[in-house]
Amino acid sequence: MSSPANIVRRVPPSHPAPPLLTHTAVVVVALYIGAQMLSDLTSLKIGLIAGLAVDMGTFIYPITFTLRDVAHKTIGKRHTQLLIWLAAAVNLFAVAYFWWVGGVAGDPVWGLQAEWEAIFSVNLLGRIVLASIVAEVVSELVDTEVYHWFVTRITRRRQWARVLASNSVSVPIDNLIFAVGAFGWLLPWAVVWQIFLVNLAVKFGVTLASMPLIYLARDQEWREE
Repeated sequence: MSSPANIVRRVPPSHPAPPLLTHTAVVVVALYIGAQMLSDLTSLKIGLIAGLAVDMGTFIYPITFTLRDVAHKTIGKRHTQLLIWLAAAVNLFAVAYFWWVGGVAGDPVWGLQAEWEAIFSVNLLGRIVLASIVAEVVSELVDTEVYHWFVTRITRRRQWARVLASNSVSVPIDNLIFAVGAFGWLLPWAVVWQIFLVNLAVKFGVTLASMPLIYLARDQEWREE
């Protein structure tokens, strides 16, 4: 029998264990970054939906807010903030890569150099994507704070409400920064505000449709926070 002096006592760690990296977390991170890149590229086209001007990335981008909320559940607040900055870095790299590709002489047999430059010119692509990145970082960081406030100060129940609350604050912020930053002084202001209003309506519609995604993951951020 061991004497009391030989008994090793386990001292609980001073900090909780970090959240587990689940399959859901990996999928959500991949979808989040992929959806951001896809929305940035498709925003290069201004389409007409029911006779109204709308940038075509609007139908994809709002999903990232709900995916951000799911990421918050699975990897915690601080890791989600890192994810937001990493997504911005990936999009900035994409702009730089498109700029480099655009500077490479096109093969005459290919014959689409002018079309490529018309769509992916640095002036157009750079402005839209940079405005989008600024809007994404600001609004998604705001979304993170509102979501965290809701689940720590209001309730951890009614998960749909935490998504609705955070998106209701962050989506208008994102929409305003993007519409003015991407198209202000480039398109007539009447078109800019039409894009803003239509985008806002579409984004809230997509937000409502995507809210059930929040139930795909279990809460784990409490182990970190």
